[in-house]
Amino acid sequence: MDYICTILVHKIKVMLVISSREFRQHQAEYFERVDKGEQVIVQRGKNKSYTLTPVTVDDVFFDAELLEKLKKSLSEVEKGEVKMVSNAKEIKDLLGL
Repeated sequence: MDYICTILVHKIKVMLVISSREFRQHQAEYFERVDKGEQVIVQRGKNKSYTLTPVTVDDVFFDAELLEKLKKSLSEVEKGEVKMVSNAKEIKDLLGL
């Protein structure tokens, strides 16, 4: 019998686990490593660990544009420039459904 064997090679990600003391002493180095795609876990005590993760635009909930829209909406509410709805029909009418 002939057997054909296919080996799939996957890129293996190595996780680096360091102490909080080590992290404090070499913060810049570990931030650089995370920026390059390496996973860094900071261990604090026996039962607490934290992962270092870069913050992306998708992680920011309130950007400047959204804050401006919220401020405008609050101003409209304070001026009474809102339409009050209190039942399902009024909601459907407001939304054009």
